[in-house]
Amino acid sequence: MNHYIIDGNNLIGRIKSLQHLQKKDKQSSREKLIRMVSKHFAGKNAKLSLHFDGFQNVPLSISKGKIFYSEKESSDNLIRREIESSKNPRLIILITSDHSLMNIGKANSCTVISSGEFSSSIEKSLEKNDEAEKIKELENEKDEFLKLFKG
Repeated sequence: MNHYIIDGNNLIGRIKSLQHLQKKDKQSSREKLIRMVSKHFAGKNAKLSLHFDGFQNVPLSISKGKIFYSEKESSDNLIRREIESSKNPRLIILITSDHSLMNIGKANSCTVISSGEFSSSIEKSLEKNDEAEKIKELENEKDEFLKLFKG
């Protein structure tokens, strides 16, 4: 099973809506990122580690893994240690645009995906989900309409 290690603040900085939100309300930007990531990985066989700089405010959780807060150190250090302590780093997919972390990931045989590339992937999958939900909604409305006027 692939293990995704995500540099949360770095990813927030690559998603425009979250970037603006983070300037006003850091907690809300984290919550929204967690919802986006959870939707993206729904139905996929993956393990997640989502890392944020700083301290936990309101307890948050993610369905396929854990959320880590760096507290007094940088989240980069926590990510580095997680990679280096992994039994099989080849199964790690590191999501970051931090060049030093990217180099550590590559040196440990991890797959490295930039936060910008991953944010595009998330936004596309969310658009597809939204379209599917709208189609399903329209089909339900059509069924209701037919029930009302067929009888």
